[in-house]
This record gives sequence, structure tokens and C-alpha cells, in this order.
Amino acid sequence: MNFVLEPIAAVGRATLALIRKAGAMSLFGMAALSHLVRPPFYWRVFFTSLIEIAYFSLPVVALTAIFSGGVIALQSYTGFSQYHAQSAIASIVVLAVVRELGPVLAGLMVAGRVGAAMAAEIGTMRVTDQVDALWTLSTDPMKYLVAPRLLAGTLALPFLVLIADILGVMGGFAVSTSKLGFAPDAYIINTLAAVKPMDVIVGLVKAAVFGFLIALMGCYHGYTSRGGAEGVGSATTSAVVGASILLLAFDYLLTDLFFAQ
Repeated sequence: MNFVLEPIAAVGRATLALIRKAGAMSLFGMAALSHLVRPPFYWRVFFTSLIEIAYFSLPVVALTAIFSGGVIALQSYTGFSQYHAQSAIASIVVLAVVRELGPVLAGLMVAGRVGAAMAAEIGTMRVTDQVDALWTLSTDPMKYLVAPRLLAGTLALPFLVLIADILGVMGGFAVSTSKLGFAPDAYIINTLAAVKPMDVIVGLVKAAVFGFLIALMGCYHGYTSRGGAEGVGSATTSAVVGASILLLAFDYLLTDLFFAQ
């Protein structure tokens, strides 16, 4: 009988642990958001985080977007040429980049770079008692460490995604015109005809949500880390994995919300 009940009990424990973790992260996020509307606000920390996320993440996001746009063009040509539908490649490239690949790939790159950095920085402060030292200086760690980073992540990722959209379309244009034989003017006309303002807006909304989630996961796992250097390493890994999973899950939910018929 125990042989049957033990796996069920293990699933139940894992489910309850997941619910507790989700609840703790939700409360953590709401507490951080409440500090955004209550003074003081640490503008220096905010601008430092904004530069760290937006400016220093730009090279990896740009390279990812350019090559992704080129790959989409090549793969689309391989499939569409069988049905003599090559003229749709420009539309496919711009919609795929603007609606999905721009926000998702930029989010994953930022999660790997910035989410890990936030978790490592705050986690190191936690295990070395620097977070507790902030209380002795009459400084709320949530207000000083978390709230500015959440706002910076929410604002920085739409900027990165907008750049990624432009470069991704340019990558598809470069491959299509130089390798696949498309006329540049016809490709540009088809691209402009396919994309709508709503497509760009939805991508930027996704980016803002992704930026918030990435910053939330990095700050939460760093803030709650324990156990010295090993705990900081575990927090960093959990931040990247958790942010990536949440990003893909919310990408589906937002896509269903905006594009469901």
C-alpha cells in the first residue's frame, strides 16, 4: 500500500511546495511594487540598473536578433518554395520577429545575463549580512535593492525588444536580398504591408512583462538566498531557470490574450 501512496504523496508535497513558492514570490512582488509609489525612491540605483540592463545587454540581444531574422528567412524559403509562396517570406519574417522571437529571445538573453547578475549580487549581500546592515542604516532593503531594479527591468526590456525587432527584420532582409534573390524594394513593401502597429505594441507589452518577471526572479532568489557561496550559486541558477520558464508561460498567456479569435 505504501508503494502506491508514496508517489502520490511525493506529487502532493511537490505541488504544495510549488504553490507556496508562487505565493511567496507574488507577495514579494507586490511588496516591491508598493515601494514604487512610496517615497523615497533611489534614482541612482534605478539609473545604474537601467544602464546595466539596457546598454550592456544590447550587444548580445542585437546579435541574437540579426541571426534569428536570417535563419527565419532561410527556413521560410526552404518550406515555402515547395508551394511557390516565396512572396510571403517578408511577412513571415516581420511577424515572427515582432510578435514572438523579438520579445522571447531578447527576454531569454536578458534572463541569462541580468537575472543571474541580480541574483548573485543581492544573494552575496544577503549571505554577507549587507542586507541586514541596511536596516541598521534606516534603509529598507526592498525599497533600495528590489524596487528600482523591478522598474528598470520593466522599462529596459521594451527598448531592447524594439532594437531587436529592427535588427531581426534587417537580418531577414539582408539574407533575402543577398542570398535568396529578392528585390529590395519589393521586400520592403511586403514587410510594411504585413506589419501593423498592434503587432509592435503587443511585442512591447510582452517585453515589459518579461522584464518585470526577470527582475522579480533575480531579486527574489537573491534576496531569499541562504547558505553562503553555495546558496548564492543555487539562487543564481534558480533565478535564470525560473525566469525562463515564467517567460515562456506568460508568452503563451499573452499571445492567447491578444491574438485569440
